[in-house]
Amino acid sequence: MADSPISSHDFCLAALRDGDRDRYLCALLTPEPSRAAVSAIYAFNLELARVRDNISEPMMGEVRLQWWRDLLGGNPHGDIQANPIAAALLSTIEKHQLAAAPFLNMIEARQFDLYDDPMPDRNAFEGYAGETASAVIQLTAQVLSPQGSRQVSEAAGHAGVAQLIAGSLLLMPLHRARGQIYLPADILRASGLDRDSFLAGGETSAIAQSISGFVALGREHLDLARKEMAGMDRDCFSAFLPVSSAQLIFDKVDKNGTGQLSKPVTVPQWRRQLRFWRSARLGQI
Repeated sequence: MADSPISSHDFCLAALRDGDRDRYLCALLTPEPSRAAVSAIYAFNLELARVRDNISEPMMGEVRLQWWRDLLGGNPHGDIQANPIAAALLSTIEKHQLAAAPFLNMIEARQFDLYDDPMPDRNAFEGYAGETASAVIQLTAQVLSPQGSRQVSEAAGHAGVAQLIAGSLLLMPLHRARGQIYLPADILRASGLDRDSFLAGGETSAIAQSISGFVALGREHLDLARKEMAGMDRDCFSAFLPVSSAQLIFDKVDKNGTGQLSKPVTVPQWRRQLRFWRSARLGQI
C-alpha cells in the first residue's frame, strides 16, 4: 500500500523540527486550530533565515529571495504544490486575510544576511529585527486573534529585538567564521572596536565588553516587551512563546564572556522545552 502524501502542515512542522527546534516546540504548544497557520509562518521565516546556509555566492541568494518575492506578488514560478511551505504560506495568507507587505518586507530585510556588511548601529539592528523576528510575532498574533493583535505591536517590536539578539548570540561563532557580524557598530565603538578587530578576536577585554553591551540591549528590550504585554489579549500569547528562552541565553552568554566568539552557547533541550511549557501555562515570557 502506498504511503499517504505528507500534508503541507506536516511538512512545515518537519522542517521546523529539523531547522528551528524552538519554534517547532512553540508551534506544538499553539492552540490546535491555529497550529497549521503558525507553522507555515514559522517555516517561511526559516526558509529565509537559512538562505545564506545554502548558497555559495550572494547572487544565488538574491535569486532565491526573488522567487519568494514573485510568489507573494502573484507571479509564482513553477508548481506551487511542489513546494509545501509556499503552498502552506499562501493558504495561510488567504485564510487569515494577512497582508503581503510584512512578508515582502521580511524578504527585503533578509538581503542583509547574504553579505558581510557590518550592522551600522542599534537603530539599524532594531529595524532589521522589526522586519524579521518582530514581524513573525505580529503575524502569528494576527492568526491567533485578529482583534487582539491590534494591541500587540509595541510588545512584538521589543520582543522581536530581544529574540533576535538571543539568536545572534547563539550563532555568533558561525557568523564569525563567515566574516559576518550582527553586533551593532556603535556598541563595538563604545568598546574601542570595529568590525575587523572584533572578528580578529585578539582584544579580549574589549570584546567581552561589547558582547555584554549587546546582551544588555537584549535585556532592555525583553523588559520592555514584558511591560507592554501587561493586559494583552491572552489569545495572542502563544505568538510570544519563542521569546521565553531569551533570558536563559542572556544569562549563559554573560557567563561565557569572550568564549562566545568560538564556542556556541548551548541550553539543554529539556530546559528550553520546560521553559516554553511553563511560559505557556503561566502566560509570561
